[in-house]
Amino acid sequence: MLLKRGLAVAVGVVCSAMAWADFDERPEVRNYVEQVAVQHGFDSTSLLTLMGAAERKESILEAISRPAERKQWHEYRRIFVTRTRIREGIEFWRANDDVLRRVERVYKLPPEITVAVVGVETRYGRNLGSFRVLDSLTTLAFDYPPRATFFRGQLTEFLLLAREEGIDPLAMKGSYAGAMGYGQFIPSSYRSFAVDFDGDGTRDIWTNITDALGSIGNYFAQHGWRGNGPAAVRVEVKEPVADEAVNRSLKPDYDAEQLRRLGVIGDSVPPGAKAALFRMEGDEGAEYWLGLHDFYVITRYNHSRLYALAVWQLGQEIRSERERLERVAVAVAEGAG
Repeated sequence: MLLKRGLAVAVGVVCSAMAWADFDERPEVRNYVEQVAVQHGFDSTSLLTLMGAAERKESILEAISRPAERKQWHEYRRIFVTRTRIREGIEFWRANDDVLRRVERVYKLPPEITVAVVGVETRYGRNLGSFRVLDSLTTLAFDYPPRATFFRGQLTEFLLLAREEGIDPLAMKGSYAGAMGYGQFIPSSYRSFAVDFDGDGTRDIWTNITDALGSIGNYFAQHGWRGNGPAAVRVEVKEPVADEAVNRSLKPDYDAEQLRRLGVIGDSVPPGAKAALFRMEGDEGAEYWLGLHDFYVITRYNHSRLYALAVWQLGQEIRSERERLERVAVAVAEGAG
């Protein structure tokens, strides 16, 4: 259950005798605190005390240096598109069928995509993350220079989120990168796209599966999900496509004629539509894929072609196996009758 305590309450329980990291003593943190206090109306003293409660975690820095998205496609796929994850996805769909149907009605997002996102992100809620979000974001904001600007922005979003929702900022847990809940929303995504899908007055993406699934649906809808065709299509090419023509952009920018000139065989792109062309390293060599509009929408959730293709394939596998099991059940029932 979410702890309904605000920032002031959280600061009040900080004990100076505990071995917190010394973020509050660092000049760059003090400058950050003053800026945030002025811009967003926080009490600078309380905020600095909260920063002193944040712990620097070397394990966070180690984790962000080896993301799964650096793997080749055949390695990445073996992590997320598995028989176990397909089976668990079917179980998750059955357990939450009513909510998933409502998500589809309201946001046009089919159940298999919603389920696949949760499956890839948190293995259907089994792994919501064990890091305190404050520790993750503070560590990355001030000790990870490659993306310090981004994570300082997310730290600010997190502080605003805690104040707006009345949540103890020391209580929230998530991933090493500060992503939270079933769908692993970063703080800015929570503030912009999380919804109170069950109408109880709280946006709880940690323990309320209805809010969590509704929030995923809203995220996809707000990013332009159409659901009027496949998100990705595997294609054959006449000969290997030049490196500069593949994996060029996540955004679909080739029309059908351009794809034909590149050597793509067949008519996989509807008239007037565009696609991105990807080359993935599969178990048996290069695979070529077209990413259409909804594939690009999936990449708005995680800016990775590997991620988007894993979500798409996992979703299709879950739906296919679910439908097969339903046909078997019907046949057994008819035979018994």
